[in-house]
This record gives sequence, structure tokens and C-alpha cells, in this order.
Amino acid sequence: MFTPQYAISPKLLENIKRISTISYELNHKQFPKIVLMALLKQAHEISAHASTSIEGNPLPLTEVKRIIKSRPAHIRNSEQEVLNYNNALVWLDDIKKKEHPSFNRPFLLQIHKIVTHKLLSPGRSGKIRQEPVFVNDPQIGKTVYWPPDHQDVITLLNDLLAFVAHNKKILDPLLIAGIFHKQFVIIHPFMDGNGRTVRLATKVLLSAMGLNTFNLFSFENYYNQKISQYFKYVGVKGNYYDLKDRIDFTPWLEYFTDGIIDELLRVSQILEQKKITPETVLLSQHHIILDYIKKHGYITDKIYSTLTPRAKPTRNQDFAKLIRLQLVERVGKGKSTLYRIK
Repeated sequence: MFTPQYAISPKLLENIKRISTISYELNHKQFPKIVLMALLKQAHEISAHASTSIEGNPLPLTEVKRIIKSRPAHIRNSEQEVLNYNNALVWLDDIKKKEHPSFNRPFLLQIHKIVTHKLLSPGRSGKIRQEPVFVNDPQIGKTVYWPPDHQDVITLLNDLLAFVAHNKKILDPLLIAGIFHKQFVIIHPFMDGNGRTVRLATKVLLSAMGLNTFNLFSFENYYNQKISQYFKYVGVKGNYYDLKDRIDFTPWLEYFTDGIIDELLRVSQILEQKKITPETVLLSQHHIILDYIKKHGYITDKIYSTLTPRAKPTRNQDFAKLIRLQLVERVGKGKSTLYRIK
């Protein structure tokens, strides 16, 4: 059984409280859908750039954006790596809309298969390693960590997944996500692609916080800006079997939650900046429509005409703007047309 050692230090407790506060504030604000869609696209670009950059991908953010947009047919490995990560983000967004994904070994293997598509052989992509692996420090050119033997990987991974499942209703999602992230890196279940896979899986665990705008969040960005610190806190040095009983997760959890605060504040600032523009700002007449729908379930133009002195062409513009911002939808045609919250 996996039983991680950690302490709820004053710093960690303060970080958890602050994240809870920021999350609550974001959850209770209404942002135009057009703004959220633009920020989702940006978050995918930043995540794909940051997470692959951590692993040594040299492509700048401008090039990453171009590749994701144009999706060229003939590409280098560095470009394939970026496309794979973006494809995994899109896949995760899609399945989270349809169902709550089962956080199990097949789910992790599918993430790995997507991020290593065309980069690893079919016998290694989406497959647990069947051979030893070593972690080298490129700065000194030496091996610094010897992960568990491949014969033990499945057992260790199952123990980690059992820890996640058992503690979902017991521990704060931040603790579960942080502990999972570091222990996955320690187990090192794949020959390559461990970092990209665990950062995507961690996103799924963090979504358990119930933050409505979590798909706009790119915590990989914080790690990429502080790569040396990331590797310092997430990894360990030495032989796994000598270290396994004395690994303290506390420093990593403090750093991990620091990163989430940093990224949440960045997203909050961007949302506020984009919220107030001529295209997205809601005026009094728009609030009249939304308030009525929230109270009665729907509104028609005839009803709206009794609530405002605005002429029919301007009333049509009011409805059109709310539809454009994806806040309401039109149902029916002609005189039977009504509007409701989308």
C-alpha cells in the first residue's frame, strides 16, 4: 500500500486556502462565452509549448501556435510532440464534457499513447516499460536517479491509483493531484513521455476542484518558467529502493500549490481584462433579458417589449449580442420564437 509522507505545513495550508478563495471567486463570476473560447485556445497553446519545452523541445511559442493552427503534413519530431500534446488536451476536454473519465491504468496508457504518437515504437507507445530506465542530469552528464525495476512498475502504479481512488472524498484535490504527480515521476512507468503524461493526468485530477474555468488553466507554464526548481522538487536522486521509505512530499506540495496560485492569478487577470470590451460588456438591457430568463426560464420579444421602451430593431440587436456571446439561445421560429439560457 502506498502511504506518502507529508505534513500540512503553514505555507501549504495557506496556499490551499488561497487557491480555494480564488477558485470560488472565479466560479461565481459570469464571463462571456466568446472570451472563454478565446482563452481556451490560448491555454492549449501555452500548455503545449510549456510542457514540451520542459522536456527540451526548442520550439518558441509563436511556432507552436503556427503548428497547432496549420497542422502541417510533413513535420519534425519537435513539431509532432507539440501536436500530440495539443491533441491530448482536446481529447481530455472532449471526454470531460461527455462523461467523468475513469482515472485508471487504461486511461493513463491512452494519454501516453496520444503524447508519444509517431515518437515511440508501437511496442512502447501506450505501454508500461519492460526494461530498466535511468534518469540523467544533462548539466553534469551523469545518471542521478535509478527508478524501480520494470517488474515492480505495474504494482506500484496500481498502488498509486488505489491511493487516488481511496482518498477522493477524504483529502483535498490539491493534495491528491500533487502527490500523484510526484509519485508518478518517481515510478517512471514509461521509457519516455512520463513528464508529458503526468502533467496531463494532473490536469484531470485538478478539475475535481470544480473550477468552471479550469480548462483555461495552464499550470505547466509555471514549471516551464522555473524548470530547475521543477526538477529539483518533483524528482529524487539515488536508487529508488534506497529512497522509497524516506521521501518527504511536503516541499514539492508547497511548490506545486505555489504554481497553481500563480497560474490562477494570471488567468483571473486575463479574464478581467478581456471581460470589459465593447464586444463583451453587458449593458442594462442585456441584464433585463438575462434576469427575466433566470426567473421565468425563457423570454420572448413580446415580453421583452413590455420591459423596455427599445424599438424592435434594437431589441433584435440585444438578443443577437447575447446569442453571439453564447449566453442565450434562440428556440423556435416566427411568432413562436423564445430565448433561454444556453
